[in-house]
Amino acid sequence: MSTAVDGQITDRELDRLRGRLGEVVKVSEPPYLTEASFDAIRRWALATGDRNRLYHDPDYAATTRFGSVIAPPCLPYALSRLSIGYRGGLPGVHSMFGGSHWKWFEPLPEGAKTSSETRFTDLIELSGQFSGRMFKQVSTTTFSNSSTGRPFAEIQGWGMRTERQSARKRGKYNDISTAKTSYDAAALTAIAEEYTAERPRGADVLHWNDVAVGAAVPSIIRGPYSPTNAVAFEQAWGGLFIHAHGFWFDFLREHPAIGLSNAFGVPEPPEAVHWDGDLARRAGVPDAYDYGPERISWLSVMLTNWIGDQGFIEELYTEIRGFNLMGDLSRCHGLVEGKTDPDQDGDGRVRVRIWITNQRDQTTAKGWAVVRLPAR
Repeated sequence: MSTAVDGQITDRELDRLRGRLGEVVKVSEPPYLTEASFDAIRRWALATGDRNRLYHDPDYAATTRFGSVIAPPCLPYALSRLSIGYRGGLPGVHSMFGGSHWKWFEPLPEGAKTSSETRFTDLIELSGQFSGRMFKQVSTTTFSNSSTGRPFAEIQGWGMRTERQSARKRGKYNDISTAKTSYDAAALTAIAEEYTAERPRGADVLHWNDVAVGAAVPSIIRGPYSPTNAVAFEQAWGGLFIHAHGFWFDFLREHPAIGLSNAFGVPEPPEAVHWDGDLARRAGVPDAYDYGPERISWLSVMLTNWIGDQGFIEELYTEIRGFNLMGDLSRCHGLVEGKTDPDQDGDGRVRVRIWITNQRDQTTAKGWAVVRLPAR
């Protein structure tokens, strides 16, 4: 059984892919989740480090305006394998998550069954330091609550298509491999104390009137990143190509260009770069690294911690700007940039600049969010 090694971006494949622009994308693989069950909600919260009782404690959730447990904002990543951006075409060409623009319309309650539709919307050629010629591949997914028939969220997701061989030759991130961080007992104790200090606002209402432009959103930390973190997120998200035994070989027969041979000559899915350092280096990255949707979910946790159960995230736009490698410690930050006067329902909007930095003081993600808060 043949597997891809280093696919190339060719004009012929690009023309074929451009011919699909505007199409609704269909995949044979079912979504990882089709229902926002309590267990699915709890697993997502645990995997992203979200301590909000709204996602863990049915008795507490029953006392809130929702009346039951609801799904964390970014859980819909697990409701469609295409929510991170349709990345079909260009066989054997490496694909990396580039970012997403979330819009939420209403909460997703526990037990809701869902459906989704994805449309391939754009293919943009870029040139960068990482791999030279590369393409941004964009799609939009709409999620609906099957019980109400209403859409509850929409995401525009995009991925970067790069040639592995070109990325290795350029070696943009080679210097990071010599600057890995280790943590002694004192450092781990300090990290543990930061986690202990993290507090979701919960039932304590944050009013629009009390938010000042220029104010900082309480930051949170995540990590240091490890293969265990990757496994925990996989358990919640489900991944794209995670199959075992005969099901994996069935998938390889259908998609012969997708496998990457590991040290034993066994084909692995492309997402093995998130736990296999050797495969990551073949893609031009110095070590295994986290999932972009995971990092975006951390930003959503920071925001829901801050706005409390009476607030609501309406938009979250995030660009992944660098790799979060094994051993890296991430800090999520936010700064209030602007406010919009309350509407007829008495809710005001607040725009927040958001970003993530690592222990090397590099920005690995950035963007903005709009949250809705009750006014006095």
